[in-house]
Amino acid sequence: MERTGSGRLWALVLAGGDGTRLQALTRLLTGVPIPKQYCRILGDRSLLETTLDRIAPLVPREQTLVVINRAHLDLALPQLASVPPANVLAQPQNLDTGPGLVVSLGELARRDPGATVAIFPSDHDVRATARFRRAVTRMSDLVERHPERIALLGVRPDEPDTGFGYIAPGHRLDRATEAFRVVAFHEKPTREVALQIIRRGGLWNSFVMVGRVARFLELVREIRPDGAADTPWNFSTDFLGRVPQHLFVVPGEALGWSDWGTPEAIERTFAAMGLIPSWHTPQRATG
Repeated sequence: MERTGSGRLWALVLAGGDGTRLQALTRLLTGVPIPKQYCRILGDRSLLETTLDRIAPLVPREQTLVVINRAHLDLALPQLASVPPANVLAQPQNLDTGPGLVVSLGELARRDPGATVAIFPSDHDVRATARFRRAVTRMSDLVERHPERIALLGVRPDEPDTGFGYIAPGHRLDRATEAFRVVAFHEKPTREVALQIIRRGGLWNSFVMVGRVARFLELVREIRPDGAADTPWNFSTDFLGRVPQHLFVVPGEALGWSDWGTPEAIERTFAAMGLIPSWHTPQRATG
């Protein structure tokens, strides 16, 4: 999906996390506590490989960057054979989501200063892939019309999950589309607060974003003028949470989305598909 005006659309896939919350499960599946994005939990494709497959109709591999942790090179590179080697960005260590994103955006700005970027976590599960891609396309089209703003993909909650961040939507961005200004973020609220947020139309923050690379970096410089690449900071709380007036959210309907952050979340996905998790049956080799 080529773009005009504000530049080509690139993808940035985030695969630098350590996945500590699921290490017990990934050890059970693979014999070692590997980060979940490299684990084949469902089928013969890892979450990272599935993410790349999911976004391939949106962005060509030549315009897809993947940021990984240098310590995970041996795990990552065999799963990134379809990505040009120069598009695999290895950060020295995991400093939370902020530094890895900023360094990657800086590299993308160097390659294509007018680029628009769609940012995707590599460790989430999405059942309705075509619907997901249509939502990202809507976000990209809206950024074309509102280049000063960053688009977020919000997910309709089906329960008051306390492990997610929530987006509080405001008025419509414009009359022509189902997109809303962002009032505030609520990171991992209590169950009671989450229920209140949902009743007011709150959405889960999927961390899927689309925006002009130059605009991302401009806002980062405003928030962190003393540098943003060398110390740990969280992109959701320390950036998105501080610039809601520059954001808008597109609700994703019936995406079958989960961040698979806990074994219970994974088991809910399996149950919805009528499947029994492999760790409840004689173990199979996953590689």
